[in-house]
Amino acid sequence: MHQAPDLRDTVGWHGTTILCVRHGGRVTMAGDGQVTMGQTVVKGNARKVRRIGSDNSVLTGFAGATADAFTLLERLEAKLDRFPNQLERACVELAKDWRTDRYLRRLEAMLAVADSAHSFTLTGNGDVLEPEGGVIAIGSGGNYALAAARALIDVDGLTSEQVARRAMAIAAEICVYTNTSLIVETL
Repeated sequence: MHQAPDLRDTVGWHGTTILCVRHGGRVTMAGDGQVTMGQTVVKGNARKVRRIGSDNSVLTGFAGATADAFTLLERLEAKLDRFPNQLERACVELAKDWRTDRYLRRLEAMLAVADSAHSFTLTGNGDVLEPEGGVIAIGSGGNYALAAARALIDVDGLTSEQVARRAMAIAAEICVYTNTSLIVETL
């Protein structure tokens, strides 16, 4: 029986840049809006950063397949409903499900999540990683944004939002899959 090829492999889906900066008692998450298919930009203002939770106290950003990411965001929100004000526990419970559930294991996305106290990267490998230095970056331009944010975080007088915006601008100059149409949320 012939199986249709996975379009993400044949068309060359590429990603995004999500950056989370914890600095000066605040946390800011920024994401670019570019969506590409192969070498074509199909959308420039996608919303990849959003608030979730019953009181909108959790920032989330995603990289990867959009439908997969939305599935994970719904599951995370359900975990937060079950474990209110316990982001770490909700993330660990989601990661356990993601690793063991046959359907979830096939999802191709990564999440960056943060509340007023914690920031985490969640992966399909079951990882729940809390960053060193208060900076998380995921997606195709993530390494560029991460390096820029780490360099900028020690500049006197910059807020978490200013660090995030400047680092994202640097990433957009380097990564062709990242643009300057940003969604920025701060707690």
